[in-house]
Amino acid sequence: MDKNILNLFSDDEIVKKVQLKLPKLFQIAELGSQRAGKVGMEVGSIRERIIVSLLIYKFGESNVETELPITEPEVDVKLFGNPISIKTKSGNSYAGVKLIWTVDAKNALEFQKNICLLVI
Repeated sequence: MDKNILNLFSDDEIVKKVQLKLPKLFQIAELGSQRAGKVGMEVGSIRERIIVSLLIYKFGESNVETELPITEPEVDVKLFGNPISIKTKSGNSYAGVKLIWTVDAKNALEFQKNICLLVI
């Protein structure tokens, strides 16, 4: 089994499924989390579960660790033991960057080195 998450984006079968199904699933997530016509913050958690399901589908349940403490900073799931932080974005713009704010250079470098950030 290929353990590189980047290959998720080069697998033609997965790419086609994502292109077809992800927009629909994200739309359902937005509809389910709307209050007074506005999308609530919980949409992020719903989208995260959709992405984790994709990882399980592609890499197998035994390779995706989802039972992580809620206090684990910047880690939503582990794939083959590697931490992944999942961020999704609302709106029409596809531009976006996740930043970590810290005055501790060591912590900033650790974040950059050890956290795989998956932005969708």
